[in-house]
Amino acid sequence: MKKFLNKKIIIAVIVILCLAAGGYKYWQVQQAAQNSKLPSEMYTVKKMNLKSTVSATGTIKPVESVEVSSKITARIKQVLVKENDTVTQGQTVAVLDGKDLENELVKAKETVNNTLSKYNRMQYLYNIGAKSKEDLEDAQYNYATAKSDMEVTKSDLDETVITAPISGVVVGEPKTPGTMAVQGTSNPTVIMRIADLSKKQILAKIDETDIGKIKVGQSATFTVDAYNNKNFTAKVIKISQTDTSNTWDVSSDSTSSSSSSSVIYYYVTLDVADDDNLLKPAMTARVEINTADKKDAVAVPLSALKTDSKGSYVVIIENQGTVNKYVKTGIYSDDYVEITSGLNVGDKISLDYTASKTKTSTTSTRHGGPPF
Repeated sequence: MKKFLNKKIIIAVIVILCLAAGGYKYWQVQQAAQNSKLPSEMYTVKKMNLKSTVSATGTIKPVESVEVSSKITARIKQVLVKENDTVTQGQTVAVLDGKDLENELVKAKETVNNTLSKYNRMQYLYNIGAKSKEDLEDAQYNYATAKSDMEVTKSDLDETVITAPISGVVVGEPKTPGTMAVQGTSNPTVIMRIADLSKKQILAKIDETDIGKIKVGQSATFTVDAYNNKNFTAKVIKISQTDTSNTWDVSSDSTSSSSSSSVIYYYVTLDVADDDNLLKPAMTARVEINTADKKDAVAVPLSALKTDSKGSYVVIIENQGTVNKYVKTGIYSDDYVEITSGLNVGDKISLDYTASKTKTSTTSTRHGGPPF
């Protein structure tokens, strides 16, 4: 009898343990099912200072620079400056060989004297009636022509002295003595380049999708490879009204070569602050133009913003579930987007790439940057 009672007790204990184990397992399954409805990554909505920027690449260039060339064709006799020399406007920087022009000037002066003598003699003969008025006019014309030719030769001789058209620094090596300096309007010989390096600019290319955000007066920062850890400042001073290739101009030669490209760029010029004179022409500048600032903006990470045919929304977490909440957006920074309506500080939202859709809030029109 005692053995039978013990056996029943053992069986009862086993049954109770099995029920307890089953109940605990059921509780775990329910908890797992409940937790699976919640996103794995959450974010609490808060206020922050946002800055919207446009990135671009540009080239450092001096505000003022000139290519010094000759107005006459002659061989270079002397170069009086070298690379990196500082010159002032009007300073003699090179001299051309003017020996031939000096000889021509001597001949021109003799011709002037000769034609003047003939003109004076003709004047006398005309006054006494020995020569016609036509003869006098021919002598006068010859004299005037000789004077004009002499002035041209004298002017060409003056052009053998090359002076600096601006004050600045000689950039690059000038041509060496003995080089033939060829005049011309399309392809003259550049004897040297002079640039005012006290004032520099950036010529940046901005994508057409961003050009509408750029305004004159906006501030910018930029870096160059030569000084990786240094940020320079700049300011937008000019926005080109035509794209870099003039693709809109059907008469332009560049149209055919650029029409196949789908990307349109516009030049934006920025004044540069370089008090230490560290920047050099042709350096590549990586520019961040500050297009908008917002203090204490309600913001969420870009990864939280989603879009569908109705607009932009975030997945808000409430009552152990999720709700798609449509929102209006403001400015975009690199990592965050401003929410102008639809969310409150303290709301918890999902950062999961895909979230469960339990219900949808009221739709509102989206404004701001591109969908993500």
